[in-house]
Amino acid sequence: MPETTHATSTVLPALPALSAQAERLIELGVHEIIGLSTTELRTFAGATEAPAGGDGALLAVHPNQAPASVLAPLLRRDGKPGFVVTDMSDVDLFAPLDTATLPDAPLYLLTGLDRGDRMANWSPNEALPALTAEARTPLLLTEGIHWVLQQPAILERNHCFMTIGSRLRKARGTLDARTPAIWISNGTGRDGRERRNAPKVGWCWAGNRHTWLGIASATGRRTQDR
Repeated sequence: MPETTHATSTVLPALPALSAQAERLIELGVHEIIGLSTTELRTFAGATEAPAGGDGALLAVHPNQAPASVLAPLLRRDGKPGFVVTDMSDVDLFAPLDTATLPDAPLYLLTGLDRGDRMANWSPNEALPALTAEARTPLLLTEGIHWVLQQPAILERNHCFMTIGSRLRKARGTLDARTPAIWISNGTGRDGRERRNAPKVGWCWAGNRHTWLGIASATGRRTQDR
C-alpha cells in the first residue's frame, strides 16, 4: 500500500454558511427537482448548526431525490457546464456502498470533508479499508458534486478527487470495477474541444492509482435531528 502523502495536502477554502448553501441550491433550482419549497429548504438550513471548527458542513440532497445525471450539468467552470462522460450512461445506477449509511431524509449534512490529497496515488481498493480504519466514510458521487457546486475552487488541476462511496453492483452481486470521479476535462477525445476546462464526471478502475486524484471522504452524515 502506498505511503500517505502529506506534502501535496493543501488548505481548502471554507464552505459557505448553510444558509448561503441553501440559497445556492435554490438559485440552481434544486429545490424544484426534489419537490421542496424554498421555505422548506431554508428552514432545514436555518435549523441546522454547522459543527464547531473545520470548514463547516455540506448541505447535501439524497441521491434518490437528485441523481448525478441531473446535478452534473449544474456544475460550472470557466463558464462551461459540467457533464458525464459518454461511456457512463449508467451513472445513476451507482449506489452507496453498504458501509455508507445515508439518513432517511431528502436533505442531510456531511461533516469533516477531506478532498483526500494525502491519498493521491492510492487505488480505491487500497483507500477504502484505510478510510474505514480511520472511521471515515468515502464520499458518494452526488456528494462530491454538491461540494463542487458550493465551492468550485476545490476542483483544481492536478488536485481532483474520486468518490468511491458510489459503486455499481452487477446482477450477480459483484461490484463493477469502475469508481466515479470528478475532474477537469482537457477537451480531448470524445469530450470535445468545446468542453476543455469543464467539470467532468467520469470513472477510474478500482485497482488503478492516479497521482492527480485524491480519495474524498467525510467523518459522517447527519440530519438536523441528530
